[in-house]
Amino acid sequence: MLEGRRENVSSDVIILVIMAEQKDFYRRHLPHWQPSDATFHVGFRLDGSLPRRVMEELRQKQEEMEKEIEKTMNPEERKCLMKDIHWKTFEKYETLLDGTSAGPHWLNKPKVAAIIKEALHYRDVVQYNLLVYSIMPNHVHLVFDTVGRFAESTLLQGRRDGVSSYVTDLLRELKKHTALECNRALGRSGAFWQHESYDHVIRTADELERTIQYVLNNPVKAGLVASWEEWPWSYIKTGLSNHGG
Repeated sequence: MLEGRRENVSSDVIILVIMAEQKDFYRRHLPHWQPSDATFHVGFRLDGSLPRRVMEELRQKQEEMEKEIEKTMNPEERKCLMKDIHWKTFEKYETLLDGTSAGPHWLNKPKVAAIIKEALHYRDVVQYNLLVYSIMPNHVHLVFDTVGRFAESTLLQGRRDGVSSYVTDLLRELKKHTALECNRALGRSGAFWQHESYDHVIRTADELERTIQYVLNNPVKAGLVASWEEWPWSYIKTGLSNHGG
């Protein structure tokens, strides 16, 4: 049984099912479309945590598989196959991140991880409803919903492009702030986070449960701890504890 670490989840937290299809692997050329009220799984990693060559190989392989799937005549079958390809690509990417000894691992320093943790909780209720996260040595997983936060956010002030990119703007601000604070704590300067970020709309309650399990068990899968409760940099909001471990 999963247990929340702090704060209660409000009874009106909605798991919004978004019917629009969306390609969701890591990207830099933003903004892209994002629904205004939805539940998101977000990920971002340290700059230099994976070689550019590895990322390009992953993208190329995914594109090749997608081209084959496009030949499938049945729309529903094509949709399921495409979703499966995206998830498998993401899992391979995660395995590479968890298994690499190269690149920076600044987030394994308690003073740095604490900065990320504080920043994530500081924005809870104000910019999003924080549901779950895991801060790994070289990347972060975060799940939140934006229900009721979109219209009132100051992140949208001054936008004229008509593009719904709330999560992109939120991540940009979060990464900018934490990069500055973490660099200061480390006594360094320069890029801290990789430009690309991952954001995926969670469409069903089943997908939410599966995502929660994935995020919380990431430290276990990486061999850092025996159970997710042992990892000091994971969190699940009280009220989501009915999701079985």
